Amino acid sequence: MDNAFVRAFRTPELRNKLLFVLGMLAIYRFGVFVPTPGFDYTNIAACTEQALNGAGGGVLGMVNLFSGGALLQMSVFALGVMPYITASIIVQLLRVVIPKFEELHKDGQAGQATLTQYTRYMTIGLAVLQSTTVITLVRSGAFFAGCNLPLVPNQSWWMLVLMILTMTTGTLVIMWLGELITEKGVGNGMSLLIFTSIAAGFPASFGQILKLQGWMTFSIVMLIGMIIVIAVIYVEQSQRRIPVQYAKRQVGRRLVGGSSTYIPIKVNQAGVIPIIFASSLLALPQLIASFGDQRSGWVQWIHANFVLGQGFSWMYSLVYFALIVFFAFFYVSITFNAEEIADNMKKYGGFVPGIRAGRPTARYLEYVINRVLSAGSLYLGILALVPLIAFALLGADQKFPFGGTSLLIIIGVGLDTLKQISSKLQQHHYEGILR
Repeated sequence: MDNAFVRAFRTPELRNKLLFVLGMLAIYRFGVFVPTPGFDYTNIAACTEQALNGAGGGVLGMVNLFSGGALLQMSVFALGVMPYITASIIVQLLRVVIPKFEELHKDGQAGQATLTQYTRYMTIGLAVLQSTTVITLVRSGAFFAGCNLPLVPNQSWWMLVLMILTMTTGTLVIMWLGELITEKGVGNGMSLLIFTSIAAGFPASFGQILKLQGWMTFSIVMLIGMIIVIAVIYVEQSQRRIPVQYAKRQVGRRLVGGSSTYIPIKVNQAGVIPIIFASSLLALPQLIASFGDQRSGWVQWIHANFVLGQGFSWMYSLVYFALIVFFAFFYVSITFNAEEIADNMKKYGGFVPGIRAGRPTARYLEYVINRVLSAGSLYLGILALVPLIAFALLGADQKFPFGGTSLLIIIGVGLDTLKQISSKLQQHHYEGILR
């Protein structure tokens, strides 16, 4: 079958890029299993086995998902790409607060390079902070709930500093690998690293469902999974196209313009960001409860309603769904600037047919994005609840593979990478014709 992948590997330049990407991904997966010095890994393995039953939600489950299981193994890549993702989101949100960041964003390639440098510096700071937090929680016994084994035998200050430096360096190596893939390979490097981390956990999830629930539940999960994958691909590819017409104008002795195009507005314009925000916010009650008296009423109420692994919670599900819808609107309101788009269209002679240029166009764009986002946010919230619904109906545990964050990233990155491969194949084909 002469598909895109076969033709890609027949093209020498593209084949080298793909092999380079596979090599970088192999190095990344190797680093997941390299231990951080200072931990007692016999006890870590015992505590990890116990923690896996409740690691499906909250920040712990999110970081463990993005690290490909490296977090619960306390490897050198334990923090995964989360510091970089967090830094990128913060820098993006700071454009609204700090005018200098907005100027850099509009300053072309030079401004983007400066913002990338700021992201790197912030990644280092967040990596130091997160590694310190993880090591402190492991030392105190709060990281693995209910596991009282000694995990850090040598607690001297120099050993703790070495552990922090090792985890921070691991994060910087991941950032470097991601940038190398983006520069010399195919696709977005960080996205492919996350894709690899999530895909690496699928066989274990399938095996666990088959072992614990049997063939009947496994078959139902696979059937539901295929339906969800098809539905997600359909929605992720769906978009509302707003037609834009450019009037003809005189430039020197030539008439330019007169072309037609469109503004694509995806149904899921916010991507996976609302799920990350909602999961992080819902981890706060758990964190607050960990510092309180475990016998008090309010702590037990939090454990009953906001701690996953204790059974299906309607309170958690409703709050989770509402937060995802809220953050979807919040994030898109920041990243989609209707006034800026309307001003640029007016500047170059563009207009939406039937809509006056300028402020009326901005109001129309806001109206359309809000209508599309209403459906998109509901879709995102329902998709994020799939693992919790599976837990309630099928008895499959919180590590249900076809849900929420994992599916959005797997499908989104897969589609984007395939588009880039197809684009490079077309470029190679055109070069061959010109020769």
